[in-house]
Amino acid sequence: MRESARSVIGSVCSGFTELPVPEPEESGVDGPIGWPGYDSARARAAERTGESESVVCGVGKFGGTEATVIAWEFGFLGGSLGRRTGDRIEAAFERARELGTPVVSMIATGGSRMQEGMAALSQLQRIARQAALTRAAGLPQVAVVRDPTTGGGWATLGAGSDVTLALPGAQVGFAGSRVRPSGDASAYTAEAQLASGHVDQIVPAAELGERLGRWLSLLTGADGRPAPPPSALGAVELPPDGWSAVRAARAPSRPRAESYLDGYFDWREDISGDRCGGVDPGVRCGFGMRSGVTVAYAAQCGTATLPSGFRTAARLIRLADRLGIPVLTLVDTPGAANDAAAERAGAGAAIAEVFAAVAGARVPVTTLVIGEGGSGGALAFAHPERTWVTPDSFFSVTSPEAAASILKRAPSEVPETANQLRLRPQDLVELGIARGIVSR
Repeated sequence: MRESARSVIGSVCSGFTELPVPEPEESGVDGPIGWPGYDSARARAAERTGESESVVCGVGKFGGTEATVIAWEFGFLGGSLGRRTGDRIEAAFERARELGTPVVSMIATGGSRMQEGMAALSQLQRIARQAALTRAAGLPQVAVVRDPTTGGGWATLGAGSDVTLALPGAQVGFAGSRVRPSGDASAYTAEAQLASGHVDQIVPAAELGERLGRWLSLLTGADGRPAPPPSALGAVELPPDGWSAVRAARAPSRPRAESYLDGYFDWREDISGDRCGGVDPGVRCGFGMRSGVTVAYAAQCGTATLPSGFRTAARLIRLADRLGIPVLTLVDTPGAANDAAAERAGAGAAIAEVFAAVAGARVPVTTLVIGEGGSGGALAFAHPERTWVTPDSFFSVTSPEAAASILKRAPSEVPETANQLRLRPQDLVELGIARGIVSR
């Protein structure tokens, strides 16, 4: 049996106060298009659920953060969206902007209400408009997609929120079970949406309240000051030549992004996916708490960065910028993935997105090169004026091997090519590429 809207609200927040219900416009007998029996169906739904519509809206506290809540009651006509649903959602967003609170949407819907025809479908435009106005006001939006979340509910507040959480096993997709092609249904699940980059996290119901509290604390916890670069975790001696720098950066024992993130933050939450069908396990993005202040992060983990990794990083930086959250980027990649699959997935356009996101950010972006800085795929993550380097890193126009090949040099000349590229940490400072070398 599906959990009711009020039960869900009670399990995740405290001090919930319901918002006044907007006075509905008169729409005549059986709704705006006179659907036979519609009034009776609404009356039965109200009697069965104790609700007068398919959403319950109000304000509650998640941990220490107040938020506006929109919770779907699936028992009321399948959580479908009609005119009166739109009235309540619009009023909730307007109240959120008046109070300056985040919006948490806990969705369980089959989509638009058939008995209202286009009058129902057009509510999606109203909802999208309210979400856009709230986004422009700099207020975060978090969605929890429950079972099921399909149709317009998924295509507006579900997939369109800043952070999207899902309950395990939930049916999630644009096409509902009664209208999609027969066959494999695995694509229409929370787990499949996570794997394809459309959901950030899958959260068990028992952990949902705590996780929402963490997320809301992170998304509202910035102070606007630049993030200091992390301290070095690896070697302290500077390399004597270019080839030594390359070997140090490529050493298996060198600390990677995970170690830097764990050491830098008290705790953190990852986002996942580019919202275009891709996930790059070699890029970690999210928000972390450091001494009571939120910092966003986009970190390369030492592998060739996929187009989906660049798009996820761009998504993170744009979101942080809109919410006023400073950003930390960690550079560590041999370069952008450059195989045929990467080209077909839009490598150039994805890299351009990150360059543009960093260049256009109004919040301070701090960069630390922690390993390999391989060409444009690394440079896209780096801020031109706030980049630091570790002693066991390098940054180069391209890899020494690629440079030797471009210059038609023998493989034996790769070490000397590395020396000539002036890619050592101390070279980068002298060239004005980096502001300094961090120490332990």
